[in-house]
Amino acid sequence: MNVQPEALRLFINIYFFALGAVIGSFLNVCIARLPEGKSLVRPASHCPSCGSSIRWFDNIPIVSFLLLQGKCRRCGLPISWQYPAVELLTAILFVLLLQRFDHAVALVVYLVFASALVVISFIDLKHYIIPNEISIPGIFIGLALSLLPARLTGGEFVLPSSFFFLSADPPHVVGSFLNSLIGCLVGGGLLYLTAIFSLLVFKKEGMGGGDIKLLAMVGAFLGWKLALMTIMLGSALGAIVGITLIILRLRKRTDYIPFGPYLALAALLSLLYGDQIMQVYLEFGEQINELVMKVIG
Repeated sequence: MNVQPEALRLFINIYFFALGAVIGSFLNVCIARLPEGKSLVRPASHCPSCGSSIRWFDNIPIVSFLLLQGKCRRCGLPISWQYPAVELLTAILFVLLLQRFDHAVALVVYLVFASALVVISFIDLKHYIIPNEISIPGIFIGLALSLLPARLTGGEFVLPSSFFFLSADPPHVVGSFLNSLIGCLVGGGLLYLTAIFSLLVFKKEGMGGGDIKLLAMVGAFLGWKLALMTIMLGSALGAIVGITLIILRLRKRTDYIPFGPYLALAALLSLLYGDQIMQVYLEFGEQINELVMKVIG
């Protein structure tokens, strides 16, 4: 029996979507329990309102929420939109990452990375904290994974020879590890300097320690170039959303706005579309330069 490539590709995409939704269901458990220091295994899934156990047929990702119209079968009280949102978001990310990475090991690495960012984002949105249980191990895991051989990872994000002022590329392991290490130092270091500057000049905390460790983790996984892109994109996204909320009077200037979700979104955009974003940036820069030259000329 011959299977058409298009049919096989569709099946794999559907499988990864379903897998992502299932993983997203577990991420909801992490989001709910990590900030409170509870076990991720016990007790079993239960209604946050009445505490009744959720049966398997009421725990099918996305589908059960729709069938139950967002309510608990037992008590009838609403269930937070967060649950299907996390499941759907994770499912979409799994499909996008599947299309982005050809090498199985690299794919698995970044599926785990993306899942960690989802958990961090929703915890930061809800509790204004970024759990050390994810970011600190994530830093060391990112550094360790950079030592994997190129045949397993496809040589993603390795420093080019031009960075070392050499005529030939460095060995894969050396270039990959240094890229990860420099990314970690650049990502965390820039935010740390920002925090120090804010304390000295404005006499207030401008960057939380959780954000610093998060970006250090991002740099360890993505390397220094994408760490810089993450900082710029995250800052732009945070500024746009923050200003919009203030204009709409949904937030006050003095209100705290968590930065973690914007950094996480920027990291995912950099991971998935870094080349395209850089191309758009360079083309935009050229157009601005031409416009300035015309005005001056």
